[in-house]
Amino acid sequence: MTKSKNYVLAAGGTGGHMVPAAALAAELIERGHRVALVSDDRGVRFPGLFEDIETHVLPAGRLGGGPLGWIKAARRMMAGRKMALKFFREYRPAAVIGFGGYPAMPSLMAAFRLGIPTVIHEQNAVLGRVNRHVANKVDAIATAYEKVERLQPKWAKKTTLVGNPVREAILALRQRPYPMLEEDGIFRVLVTGGSQGASILSQVVPDGLALLPTHFRRRMQVTHQARPEDIDRVRQKYSEHGIPAEIATYLADMPEQLAWAHVVIARAGASTIAELTAAGRPAILVPYPSAADDHQTANAREMTAAGGARTIDQRQFTPTELAKQIQRLGLDTEGLEAAAARAKSCGRANAARDLANLVESVDAPWESAGLGLANAATEGAAA
Repeated sequence: MTKSKNYVLAAGGTGGHMVPAAALAAELIERGHRVALVSDDRGVRFPGLFEDIETHVLPAGRLGGGPLGWIKAARRMMAGRKMALKFFREYRPAAVIGFGGYPAMPSLMAAFRLGIPTVIHEQNAVLGRVNRHVANKVDAIATAYEKVERLQPKWAKKTTLVGNPVREAILALRQRPYPMLEEDGIFRVLVTGGSQGASILSQVVPDGLALLPTHFRRRMQVTHQARPEDIDRVRQKYSEHGIPAEIATYLADMPEQLAWAHVVIARAGASTIAELTAAGRPAILVPYPSAADDHQTANAREMTAAGGARTIDQRQFTPTELAKQIQRLGLDTEGLEAAAARAKSCGRANAARDLANLVESVDAPWESAGLGLANAATEGAAA
C-alpha cells in the first residue's frame, strides 16, 4: 500500500484550471493521500468540485496596469508567498502541483524557497504565462497535447504528455455508445459557450440551425447554454424557426447532456475539448479570439485534424458557414458515428492516473526539504 502523503494543488479560479485539479485530487485521495487546494475566491467556491477538500485563499497579483500595477501585483505575490510558507511548514506537502493562473504563483514560489518538489500541468496547447514563468524551476511539466507552443526544447526531458483530466462522470461516457441517429429519430444538438464569449453563439446558432435541411430541422432538439441577458432573444429565435429548444444559463447535468448529444457546438476551451474527446462527441468549434495567446485555436487543431470536429474562426462564423460545416461534419448515421470515433481517438482516458503517477514519482519526503524549512523559518521570523 502506498504511504499516505500530503499534496497541495495550486490553481487559478476558472473552470479550465479547476476541473483538472479536481480530477487529480480525486485520484490522489483514492490512493490514500491527503490533498489541499490553494486558489482565489472563485476557485474555492467552484460548484461541485472541492466540497470535501481543505481549501486556502492566498493573495496573488495579476501583472498589468503598467509599472504601478506591477508593483501592486508584486506586493500581493510576496504576501501570498509568505502565507504559503507558513502553511507549508505546517502541512508539510510532498509536492506542490500548479495548474496555471496567477493564484498558483505564490504557492510555487514558496515551494521553490523550501525545496519542495513541484509539477505544473498545462491544459492548453500553448504554455500559459504563469507556467512559462516557472517552467525553468519546476521538477516536471505535464501537458495535455503532444505539441505545445512556447514549450522550450530545453524542458523536453522533464516534460510528459498525460492529457487533461476530466471528471469521472464524463470519463464514464467513454464506455457508452454514441447515441444512434435513427432515420426519423430526434437529432440532438448541444450548444455551450461557457462564461466567455457565449453571446456570439447565441447570435449565430439559431439562424444557422434553421438553414439545415428541412427534415433535420423538423426533428431537431436543442439544449443551448446562454448568458442571462441573451436568453429571451435566443428563445424567441428558436421559436420563430420552429426548433424545440431548452435554454439555460448553467447546465448542471453536463455529463448527461453530452451523453445524448449528436453534435456539440462550443468554444474550444481546454476542458471542453477534453470532455468532447473523452466522451467521443463530434463538434463545431468556435475558438474564443480573446483567449490569451489565441490558445483556443491551438486547442482545436488536434481534434479537427483527426476529423472529430470542424473549426470556424469567429470572423467567419455566420449562420451560412455554421450550416455548411455541420453538413460537412456529417448529417447521416455513418458520418456522425465516424466523426464521434475520431473525436474519441483524441481522448486520453488515463490522464488523471498518469498525472498522479507523475506527481508521485517526483515527490520526496519532507525531510529532504529540511534546509529549505530552516531557511524559511528564519525568513519568517525576520519578516
